[in-house]
Order: sequence, then structure tokens, then C-alpha cells
Amino acid sequence: MDKYLFVGAGGFVGAVLRYWLSGYVQQISDSRLFPVGTLVVNVLGCIVIGFLSQLAEEHGLFRAEARALVFVGILGGFTTFSTFGNETMNLLRNGQNYLAVGNIAGHLILGLAGVWAGRTLSYMIWR
Repeated sequence: MDKYLFVGAGGFVGAVLRYWLSGYVQQISDSRLFPVGTLVVNVLGCIVIGFLSQLAEEHGLFRAEARALVFVGILGGFTTFSTFGNETMNLLRNGQNYLAVGNIAGHLILGLAGVWAGRTLSYMIWR
């Protein structure tokens, strides 16, 4: 049960950080056409999860509760793209190249298809 509390607390922190940082970066970039804030958050999340994953694997620095708080909670609330990047990198490191490519293609294609399907469904119901 404690892990759920750590995940929830971390998720709150990560979501607030994402909201603040993406908005701040978008504002200072003065870009109206490209979502720079989202890109920065996603890349930063990938850098942080890569850095911390290496520390966790090489030095065992995170116990289960800390992993729940930081990896699932904070980074999951900050960006799930970091988890996607980390899982894909793990597949590549394990020599599972086809699964890595499938993971990338699946997220990209099914994610875009899901957005399209959701928008289409909403349009059909509430037009």
C-alpha cells in the first residue's frame, strides 16, 4: 500500500513540474507553431530516467519505495515518454531489436490512431 502512496505523491509532483516547465519553455520560446515546451519536457524526462536508471542498475541506489516515488510517480507524472524511451532502450540493450522497433512503431502508430479515433468519436457524438 505504501508504494501506491509514493506513486501518487510523486505523480502529483511530476505533473505540476510538467505543467510549469512546459508552459514556461513554450512562453519563452515564443513559438506558436511548434510545441517546444512538450518536446523539452519529454527529452528532459528521458535524460533524467536514463541517468537514474544507470545509477540504479550499476549502484543499486534505489529501493522499491524510492523507485515507485521517482520512476513511476515523479517521472511518470512528468512524462510517460521517458518510460517509453527507457523501455525501448532496454529492449535494444537486450538485443531485442525487432521488439524495440515494434514498440516504437506501436506507440507512434497506435497513439496517433487513438487520438484520431477519440476525436472522431467525440465529433460523432457531440456534433
